[in-house]
Amino acid sequence: MERDIFLIGAGQTQFGERWNASLRNLMEEAITAALDDAPCTSLDVDIVVVSNMLAERVNSQAHLGALAASILPHHPPALRVESACASGAVALHTACSLLESGRAQNVLVVGVEKMTDTPSDEIAAALMGAADAEKDAPSGITFPGLFGLIAERYMHEYGLTREELSYVSTRHHERALKNPYAQFRKSVTSDQVSASPLVADPIRLLDCSPITDGAAACLLSTSCESSLKISASQLTSDTTSIADRTSITSFPATKDAAERAFEEATIQRSDVSVIELHDCFSIAALLSLEDLGFAEPGQGIELYKNPPADLQINGSGGLKACGHPVGATGIKQLIEVGRQLKQQKEQWGLAHNFGGAGVTCGVHILEHSIA
Repeated sequence: MERDIFLIGAGQTQFGERWNASLRNLMEEAITAALDDAPCTSLDVDIVVVSNMLAERVNSQAHLGALAASILPHHPPALRVESACASGAVALHTACSLLESGRAQNVLVVGVEKMTDTPSDEIAAALMGAADAEKDAPSGITFPGLFGLIAERYMHEYGLTREELSYVSTRHHERALKNPYAQFRKSVTSDQVSASPLVADPIRLLDCSPITDGAAACLLSTSCESSLKISASQLTSDTTSIADRTSITSFPATKDAAERAFEEATIQRSDVSVIELHDCFSIAALLSLEDLGFAEPGQGIELYKNPPADLQINGSGGLKACGHPVGATGIKQLIEVGRQLKQQKEQWGLAHNFGGAGVTCGVHILEHSIA
C-alpha cells in the first residue's frame, strides 16, 4: 500500500429476512454502528462508497451513493459501485485507491442488499446479470446450474464424493452458531445436507447460500489509526462466461489476486490465521481454498474433514450460514476478519470475495497489531 490505511470503525446489521426494514433503514443501521465504533464523527467522513448489485431491479432504487450520503448530516460526496457478488471487495478497493491518492482521509464504505421481498425466481434471474447475457443466459442456466456443472466436473477430476462435499455446509453452520449476526444459527448434519432437495445436480439446497437482507459498513482512514491495517488490496478479472475458460475447476482471478496480495503485504500463506472466503455454493469454498493456495488441487476438502488448528476458515459461517446480501458480503468479510484477529490475538487475516463464476475477484489482507 502507498499509505497506511486503518480500519477504524465497523458495523453490520443482522443478516436474514428483514421484513420491517427498507434499503435505507439497513444502510442507516450499519452506518450508525460503524460510526459509533470509530474514534471520529460523521462529519469527518470525506467520501462515501456504496456497494450494491440489485437495487434498481428489485427495489426500484438507484442513486444509492446519494441515498447513503443523505444519512450523514453534511451529505459528503458519494458513489456507488457494482461488480456482482464482488461489489463489496470492489467498493473496498475503490476506497483504498481514494485514500492512497490523498483525495480523502476518511472513507465510509457501505454494502447493502434487500432481497427477501422479491420472489426467488426473480432474484435468480436478476443474479444472472453477473453471467454472460449472450453466451450463458440464452441456455436458461442459473447460477446453481453453473456451479452444478463446476461441481460435477470437479468430482470427475478429483473423486470428491457427495458425502464429502456435505462437510462444507456442516462446518459453516457450526461456525455460525456463535455469530449473533448470522442468518442461520442452527447446526446441520452431513446427512441432512446430502438429503436436502436437489437444486442442480449435484448441488442441493443446503449447498447454496441463501437470499438475504442486510448491510455492513466500515470506516477506512489515513488520518486516524487503529490496531487493524489493510496491508493489501488487490482486484482481478477473468472472462465472464465459463464457456471461454480452459478449466472450470479453478478460478484464475482468485489465483492472481491472491499472489498479488501476498506480494503486496510481503507475507507468506503460512502467516495467515483467519480467512473469510467466498462460498456462494459449497463447491466454491473448495475451489477458493485451492486457488488461494491453502490446499493443493482436489485437496480442499481435507481442511473441512480435518480442520487445522492454526487456520480459521469462515468463522462467521460464511455466505452459507451467515447469509449473502450480495452487496454487503465483501465488506462483512473484512469486518469479520478484523473481529476474529482481535478475538484470537492473531496478526494476519485474509478476505476473499468474487463475483460471477470467479469473474471478478478481490483479496484484502488485514494486519492486526498485537505488540
